[in-house]
Amino acid sequence: HKAIRRQRQMCKETEYIQRVRVDKIAQMLSEGKTVSESAFELGFPDIKNISRTFKKIKGVSPSEYSKMKRK
Repeated sequence: HKAIRRQRQMCKETEYIQRVRVDKIAQMLSEGKTVSESAFELGFPDIKNISRTFKKIKGVSPSEYSKMKRK
């Protein structure tokens, strides 16, 4: 039972970290930065990975989000 609880806790921590990073990227995109610049500044080595995570959390891709915020 302890192992299962710990595994769930780790999953929640990972999800929390992902959400915080995605929120930060969203803020940076709103400020006019590119996806690449934002990912690099936050230490994401793989833009495909952050794009997938961003879309999972926000419901749109980072580039779509950026376009929406520019309007």
